[in-house]
Amino acid sequence: MTHAIRVHETGGPEALRYEEVEVGDPGPGEALIRQTAIGINFIDVYHRSGLYPQPAPFIPGSEAAGVVEAVGPGVTDIAVGDRVAYVIAGGAYAERRLAPADRLVKIPEGVDDATAAAMMLKGMTARYLLRATYAVGPSTRLMFHAAAGGVGLIVGQWARHLGAPAIIGTVGTPEKAALAREHGYTHVIDYSTEDFVARTREITGGAGVDVVYDSVGKDTFPASLDCLRPRGLWVTFGQSSGALPPLDTGLLSRKGSLFMTRPSVFHYTATRADLVETASDLFEVVRSGAVKVPVSRIYPLKDAAKAHADLEGRRTTGSMVLIP
Repeated sequence: MTHAIRVHETGGPEALRYEEVEVGDPGPGEALIRQTAIGINFIDVYHRSGLYPQPAPFIPGSEAAGVVEAVGPGVTDIAVGDRVAYVIAGGAYAERRLAPADRLVKIPEGVDDATAAAMMLKGMTARYLLRATYAVGPSTRLMFHAAAGGVGLIVGQWARHLGAPAIIGTVGTPEKAALAREHGYTHVIDYSTEDFVARTREITGGAGVDVVYDSVGKDTFPASLDCLRPRGLWVTFGQSSGALPPLDTGLLSRKGSLFMTRPSVFHYTATRADLVETASDLFEVVRSGAVKVPVSRIYPLKDAAKAHADLEGRRTTGSMVLIP
């Protein structure tokens, strides 16, 4: 027997129960992983609360690192003893788990397990946002909401590495503003005291930014659209403040023939080739030192409810991990 966090009925952090579970032997195409570190993300809150419905009971969590203990028939890319990391929808909050071997990537030397677990979902999200959803480069002006969060701190550094001249981040406190500046943002707006639309227009000389990355949702809509240049791109990839209202697409036309997309990391890493390329790019910028992944808080697996309460209470910055 092993232990895992399970949700029997959706609700608040108290819905996370630390329980004994049984894990079988790996079947064809599967690997058994002894997990050493587990990443915590806002999507875990969405699953636990029922915002993104899951069949109960379920084990939340989408990213982790660990060691392969056994492989099933047909597995060739991964071997017993390999250090691996992954992004898989669900099942990560556990001491051991079975996982599809083709969704695992080997962790290179120079990257520790806690860093790997903390950066897989957030880092691969940053990669597809900056390299695939919109190709950020030396002429790009961008805005990123929640700049002091786990994805935001990676995006700031990576965008600076890509040569973006104007990297605008929004935050809610002076402390988070200082953290964002330390991680690559050229301009930081404290939305608790400043109008982020007016400041963005001021920073860009009235032109607006090329792309707005928005994981906040309700609280930043529709103001995010007013930060964009004509034909700019609004990337809505989360809703930490609540769901967006129904969107009248005519609004996009009225505000400058804007583009919008609602991407997911799982679509950008759907094939094995895309997954390996995305993870390799991420590992490379981390190993080179261009991007540092701060693990701000570490919790025992059994204290997952406390971790969720801290995350929802906006008492955290950077990345958080659970240790089995």
